[in-house]
Amino acid sequence: MLLASNLKMILLAAVGFAGPIAMMATPPQAHRDIAAHDDRPALIELAPGTMRYRLAGDFTRNGKPAEAPFAEIKIKQPLVIMKHQVTGADYRRCVDDGACRATSTGSADRPVVQVSWRDADAYAAWLSRKTGETYRLPTDEEWAYAAGSRWQDDGLPVDGDDPAQRWLARYERESNQKSAEADSEPRPVGAFGANENGLLDVAGNVWEWTNTCFVRTALDESGAAVGTPIANCGVRVVEGQHRAYVTDFIRDARAGGCAAGVPPANLGFRLVRQPATFMSALTGFVLAIRN
Repeated sequence: MLLASNLKMILLAAVGFAGPIAMMATPPQAHRDIAAHDDRPALIELAPGTMRYRLAGDFTRNGKPAEAPFAEIKIKQPLVIMKHQVTGADYRRCVDDGACRATSTGSADRPVVQVSWRDADAYAAWLSRKTGETYRLPTDEEWAYAAGSRWQDDGLPVDGDDPAQRWLARYERESNQKSAEADSEPRPVGAFGANENGLLDVAGNVWEWTNTCFVRTALDESGAAVGTPIANCGVRVVEGQHRAYVTDFIRDARAGGCAAGVPPANLGFRLVRQPATFMSALTGFVLAIRN
């Protein structure tokens, strides 16, 4: 019975999604708080900067699994991101307007959970219409930049002759972490504290959707990409206590959707605000007059 159970875990791990082995030490970014007002959420504006970042996705070299390479990521414009995750109360307003699918989870003062990437995208579109500003999900790079020291490296040494060893190591690493299942109930906003950039509840027990698609990339011996990477935008990168890859319509990763090993305890989100263009600023001005 134990052997069968272990075999099942091995097969689940073979599907693969990575978890952390180390915390990436990144200096805090210069930032300022933007208070909530009217329909606009509380935001944090981070100054432009750079960070060392391990690329997301699946990588191979000579047809065998390869460790994802590092890259220097440059955030060229100020990054304006929600101070906390979208709450049940926030999301309820979108539901009441008929723009979002109803969910039975998410107390008013807690992050809304059991939402898919599609739900989060619909909320971003609704908030953009409501405020006259442009909101969207962050890219994985933007999320990592904002997360600061709470973003974690998911690199894992690869045994090119035995990929199964990599899958086993992945599963063992995730299983040895403090289990998210032991504390999966969403907590009130701020329960996990603020990171050095002023963001609340980063890498708590609610993972966050990003806009980044799952990508498969072949590398040559020097580590450069060979050919065109293959993107699958039906699967998106989810960030939290570890990085995961989840199908875009899934609302509970514990029930499936490419989450294997130790899946995210909850799926939620926060948004970034795009820099204002002339037209978006004009639209916002018109909305302000009407209100």
